[in-house]
Amino acid sequence: MQISFTKMHGAGNDFVVLDETRGRLGLSAAQYRFLGDRHFGVGADQILTVRPAPDASVDFEYVIHNADGGEVEHCGNGSRCFVRYVRERGLTDKTSIRVKTMNNTLVLTEQSDGRVLVDMSVPVFDLPQVPFDASQAVPVAANSWQKWRLAQWNIAGAAIENIAHTLSKEIAVLSMGNPHAVQIVDDVDTAPVDTVGPWVQAHPAFSQRVNAGFMQIVNRQTIRLRVYERGAGETLTCGTGACAAVVAGIRLGLLDAKVDVHARGGILTIEWAGLGHSVMMIGPATTVFQGTIDVPDHPR
Repeated sequence: MQISFTKMHGAGNDFVVLDETRGRLGLSAAQYRFLGDRHFGVGADQILTVRPAPDASVDFEYVIHNADGGEVEHCGNGSRCFVRYVRERGLTDKTSIRVKTMNNTLVLTEQSDGRVLVDMSVPVFDLPQVPFDASQAVPVAANSWQKWRLAQWNIAGAAIENIAHTLSKEIAVLSMGNPHAVQIVDDVDTAPVDTVGPWVQAHPAFSQRVNAGFMQIVNRQTIRLRVYERGAGETLTCGTGACAAVVAGIRLGLLDAKVDVHARGGILTIEWAGLGHSVMMIGPATTVFQGTIDVPDHPR
């Protein structure tokens, strides 16, 4: 099967974008993995699909698959690319659109400077909704908010010293439409993201796995961030991870309401007014190229 695609990125977090507004492609998990494969396919952190609005309350449906083929709830950087894509492809002339995701409705607005503002909705702290099994961790008091130390468990390839590092670190747990575990580190450049990240993201406390964030606080308006994403590994930028890190930092009394997040792929600006308010994210969205590819019926 030959399909058309567009390659895009949001601050280095890269995507294959598919148009299903005129009909479903019917791709399998293996075919999504093929598209995301950087050796045999196009290569991407996630595959984004544009579908028609399921009802009159929204403009489009927004579907996200990780590079491992699994469907996920949310992708913040992808949402910025989504609105850029539908406008460039002539699917809408609106500068602000509403899209339905697996578990939410997002408002995406293209600004006059070319950046995109995304209403990322209200963060979720209720542990069963994250979801997070508190019996697999030790609670640690932190101001008026609870932090956690994860219980020991074994995973192939995780060095013992790095597991010990994680057990000594306190994580903040929340959902931005997808689950996040944020820990504060002294220096993101030396943080053991490649080893501790897989250990955290697969921890049994998180039944749907988790995105593991490593946050270095520079000052009250600036952080540096690396994120090991479930189903994708470390990405150059993670939009929901940036939101989760800033929200955690604000709740812990360490950050102001507006923060610049410096990731390896670029800078995002995150604003949060506090409990009950939506998180707002501003950042770039870039089209790289368009193309077609033959997708095997049964990729290896």
